[in-house]
Amino acid sequence: MNREKTIIDSLEWGKAISNKEEKLKVAVKIASMVKDGDIIGVGSGSTAYLALQKIAERIRIEQLHIRAIPTSQEIKMACAQLGVPLTSLLEHKPDWTFDGADEIDSNHNMIKGRGGAMFKEKLLISSSPRTYIIADPSKMVSKLGSRFPVPVEIYPDALTHAAQALESLTPKEMKLRMAQGKDGPIITENGNLILDVWFDNIPDNLENSIKSITGVIESGLFMHYEVQILSSENL
Repeated sequence: MNREKTIIDSLEWGKAISNKEEKLKVAVKIASMVKDGDIIGVGSGSTAYLALQKIAERIRIEQLHIRAIPTSQEIKMACAQLGVPLTSLLEHKPDWTFDGADEIDSNHNMIKGRGGAMFKEKLLISSSPRTYIIADPSKMVSKLGSRFPVPVEIYPDALTHAAQALESLTPKEMKLRMAQGKDGPIITENGNLILDVWFDNIPDNLENSIKSITGVIESGLFMHYEVQILSSENL
């Protein structure tokens, strides 16, 4: 019996995917690593979406039995559209995780969260024994924070307090992230706000310093996490 079509079937990726050919090469590699029975953490962003498409092809062709733990509503709906079964961290521990990044330095420190899902991404990476960061060469930087600010997810009622506390870390600029397509600020999937904070320098202790501020839920700084970088250049 054919499944009845729903609004999920008409979903499309919201923006044009940059460096698509480079990302597709890595997506094919990620899909080739999937084994029957795997529980896979799936990060957010366009590269993760492309990898999901390739994984879905293998599920259909090879009748693989896997489950995915998504980090965002967007990826959760993509899994539903592509026929990738879902589970959660309440039910399973991931065998491995794949995700993208906004910036990566030579020590594999990262800035993530341009899509606003850094809390769930960090939770999944921390829960996973292996994490692969899929990145095209444009993501590699000599100095972290050179292209993107550090996103900081904040409980709404703590916005003023947290912003004042962040000022003590001497940022060069700080802005509340505003939405596109709706009035007002971005609201994360956890119901919080995002401050985008630019720093001239990002010391090793900055992630912990930001996280120690009352009202901060999480930041997009990923310092000293054990990850493997997959790019088209090192396949």
